[in-house]
Amino acid sequence: MPNIPLDAIDRKILALLQQDGRMSIADLSGKVGLSPSPCLRRVRILEKSGVIARYVAVLDQRAVGLPVSVFISIKLEKQREELLDRFAKTIARWPEVLECYLMTGPRDYWLRVVVPDLAAYERFLKQKLTRLEGIASIESSFALEQVKYTNVLPLDGV
Repeated sequence: MPNIPLDAIDRKILALLQQDGRMSIADLSGKVGLSPSPCLRRVRILEKSGVIARYVAVLDQRAVGLPVSVFISIKLEKQREELLDRFAKTIARWPEVLECYLMTGPRDYWLRVVVPDLAAYERFLKQKLTRLEGIASIESSFALEQVKYTNVLPLDGV
């Protein structure tokens, strides 16, 4: 996807939509100082270009019964392309895994997993993660408290 240049109005539109993706075009246009038609045109360009990837409802994981967050670092036995691809494709299918990153440094992957309780994590570990071929080690860390969480990108410096 090509990068499109973002001017101050685009950044303001994006900042407002990150806070409230359901904001009406009338409200959005009023807050950015445009009439509705050019505001909608800008939003459509941002959507078409992929800057706005999608609109979602952000859920409270505790409120939906998934209070346990586990951060898992994975080291593979070998770092061959086909093994990396197989691992990534498998992980992508598991709904418990909210994030997965290929990393530099001593570990190959970092995952964030959410589950309802320790028993559910044990099942995830035993029935899914440890059954993947090519894993050399798994290290799990449990989050005690979420100090900060945001999905709002800092657009000030862009």
